[in-house]
Amino acid sequence: MRAAILIQRWYRQYVSRMEMRRRHTWNIFQSIEYAGEQDQVKLYNFLGYLMDNFTPSSSERNLISHIFRENEVCRDPEWERYFCYKNIDVPAVYSGPRLIFPITIDQAAGLVEAFKNKQQLHSRYVLQLLLETWKLLRMLPNINRISTCHSKEITICGDLHGQLEDLLLIFYKNGMPSLDTPYVFNGDFVDRGKDSIEILLILFAFMLVYPGDVHLNRGNHEDHIINLRYGFTREVLGKYKLHGKRILKLLQKIFSWLPLATVIDQKVLIVHGGLSDMTDLAVISRVDRHRVSWRYDAGRWPLPMLVTASHNSSSAPLSPLNSNPVPRTALTPPMMNGNRQVSHLSEILDLLWSDPMDQDGCIANEVRGCGCYWGPDMTEKFLNKHNLQLIIRSHECKQEGYEFCHNRKVLTLFSASNYYEVGSNRGAYIRLGPDLVPYFIQYQASDMTRELTLRQSVGRTERSALKALREQLFAHKTDLLSAFQEFDKENTGMISLNNWATAVGNVLHLDLPWRTLRSQLVTTTLHDMLDYQDWFQELAIKEPSHVDQTVLDTLYRHRSTLETIFRIVDTDNSGLISFEDFRQTWKLLSAFLKMEITDEAISDLVVSIDTNKDGSIDIDEFMEAFRLVDRSSAPPSTASARIQCSSLSPKSSGSDRSLPSGKVGFAEGCLPCCC
Repeated sequence: MRAAILIQRWYRQYVSRMEMRRRHTWNIFQSIEYAGEQDQVKLYNFLGYLMDNFTPSSSERNLISHIFRENEVCRDPEWERYFCYKNIDVPAVYSGPRLIFPITIDQAAGLVEAFKNKQQLHSRYVLQLLLETWKLLRMLPNINRISTCHSKEITICGDLHGQLEDLLLIFYKNGMPSLDTPYVFNGDFVDRGKDSIEILLILFAFMLVYPGDVHLNRGNHEDHIINLRYGFTREVLGKYKLHGKRILKLLQKIFSWLPLATVIDQKVLIVHGGLSDMTDLAVISRVDRHRVSWRYDAGRWPLPMLVTASHNSSSAPLSPLNSNPVPRTALTPPMMNGNRQVSHLSEILDLLWSDPMDQDGCIANEVRGCGCYWGPDMTEKFLNKHNLQLIIRSHECKQEGYEFCHNRKVLTLFSASNYYEVGSNRGAYIRLGPDLVPYFIQYQASDMTRELTLRQSVGRTERSALKALREQLFAHKTDLLSAFQEFDKENTGMISLNNWATAVGNVLHLDLPWRTLRSQLVTTTLHDMLDYQDWFQELAIKEPSHVDQTVLDTLYRHRSTLETIFRIVDTDNSGLISFEDFRQTWKLLSAFLKMEITDEAISDLVVSIDTNKDGSIDIDEFMEAFRLVDRSSAPPSTASARIQCSSLSPKSSGSDRSLPSGKVGFAEGCLPCCC
């Protein structure tokens, strides 16, 4: 009996330790993910500011104007001619699925099977399918209202994020959409995963077959600017090289027409993000959703803008603001007698970006940089006002695939399993019957997770998170060194571990328990003192020569932001930009970051990468040249795993297109949550 008690006690302690490690790992992944989203929102606001404050002839404005430009064709017949697929021939050797419209259930099921077998749908059929989807979406209301009366249960799915294996597993376990198996998919179909376009085509096909039984809500990633950073744009252009630009343009229009919410039996609201203290379904129902653009607003609580300039000046230098926000009505809705006047965009952003919090009230969502945090009192007020009983939302990855909060009146549902790493989380979907009580089905799409023990699963995920965190630490090396020296007034090269934790927290601005994590990030100490120069050696990289240190620091720290600007500047989506556009990109980035990068430093960077002297730069290879990778040949569990920069020598970036010799460019992002 005593032995059994000891074993039981040991096992409980073991499980507790594993759970603590898993929570720390989760916090690392989520903190880095949200920091990336905040950077993207800041960049979006910054670019919008340039559009409003520079003359049309300014070089800065010309670089970015096309992403905010009104649609080149506005009348429906002109849209159909612009995206006409009839002049695209399907070669006889094409062995993929063929579609005949109106599409049938057999063809939709055939698409699922084809994508399961790694086949690709021809661009002619893609454009035709997207055009039919656009026509259908234009007839749908902002809020779909459906009922369980016509079927036993409605299946609801959360974020999929391009993970086709999760969608296939849901269909395998639950059945494909049909009159007897209706579905609601709650946004974020794209980005991060590698099969986003396939997921969209499957969902659109089933929606065309069963328009009253397949419902799609818009997520915050159904946005063409967000797609520039998180992979969907790159995916489409890689898979559809000839017609990818037309496909993306049509998808941009489709995303703007996606419904914003779904209500089941007048009692359950399904929305991607959440709500705020100003959310009103009556107002949402009347919004002209496809005409709302971030070009005109960025929410009720925009983050402080980073630049200012003389109005309508094309040559005025950009300079940092202090603590005062930019007086720009396009970003900050006007104040009326001290009260917020909420724009239509603010209402939509709150639906797509907001998160629940434990405390009462409604505050700015500074972690994501958009939307708000709302508390249990806001939920209660909203449900009472609209006579609802439950809010189902997605937007946040949960370890078990779902999570209740606000007295079980808010349910978060996430359907992308293994989101951060294999074994990091389960996916889930729910079935909702006439009693409106959710029935949960959890899963993990990877076979590998079933082969791992608890220790192996936690260890694998933990190693991946710590690697991402070390990359973040290296990317902030210059600022960390300055912060350490503030504590080391006598220049001994040593600081206490407590001071190390304080400095790292102040520099990285990630909400992480640094004092707890230090044992995994700091391997060598003497009497609880850290030689921070030696510690930096553990994070050392093989740095390219003849490149200014400021430029290198910027590259490593703001890699995803730089790539986003490159993709914007690359107006023809060729993957190549001129030297002049390259310089202008760095000028935009330096203004955005409130830092000075000299022309000489940029020229040196150009010289170091232009090995074939052809006058252009391949974006993919350039970014790949500065990707942080594991330097150590030791197993990944080694705490002192080091980080290095990819060689600057010409090589293939790993993309599926042929790259000219001597060009340098960029592949997948190094951080697991910033792809």
